[in-house]
Amino acid sequence: MKLKCNKEGIDAATAIIKKGGIVIYPTDTVYGIGCDPYNKKAVDKIYQIKNRPKTKPFPILAFSFDAASEIVEFDSDSKKFAKKFWPGPLTLVLKLKDKKLKESLCLDQKVAIRVPNNQCLLNLLSNLKFLVGTSANISGRKSYSKIQDNDKKLEYDGFLDDGNIDSKGESTILEIDNGKPIFHRIGALKKEEIIDFF
Repeated sequence: MKLKCNKEGIDAATAIIKKGGIVIYPTDTVYGIGCDPYNKKAVDKIYQIKNRPKTKPFPILAFSFDAASEIVEFDSDSKKFAKKFWPGPLTLVLKLKDKKLKESLCLDQKVAIRVPNNQCLLNLLSNLKFLVGTSANISGRKSYSKIQDNDKKLEYDGFLDDGNIDSKGESTILEIDNGKPIFHRIGALKKEEIIDFF
């Protein structure tokens, strides 16, 4: 089902997700596919759809820093980076304190999380607070920001169409360990932009 990024479309996408469905949505980096991260059955379905090994846990998208603070722990460094680069293309690897999410997402101690800078998605997240946030592609294939590149083999219940995304690539994934940066992926935010901020 194709949905517009208006109130009706976002309400429909919200209802789909709350019922355990799968939605493709725009972000500020690439198109993503997600579900309610507390719904283990839906999470498992995305693993199947993407043909992704469960050894690669899914990130989470959050509505805001305050929302993220409910489920993860920020130290002074990670808080500083979140305040500087959120909403935006920086994913932080942080300690997860929500036991229900540990179970539904099969996580141990940490989770990758960010607040995206896309108004359509933020409107959706305002209804949900959290979403599984993985790229809308079969594992091993390229993620996409242009509608025409949508993988027709990908299964979903709703598609929030926000047109082509003006993107510099996927988010940069950063973990801070005892004040030192660990880059798990360099994406839209370059290493220098982050190092300069330390």
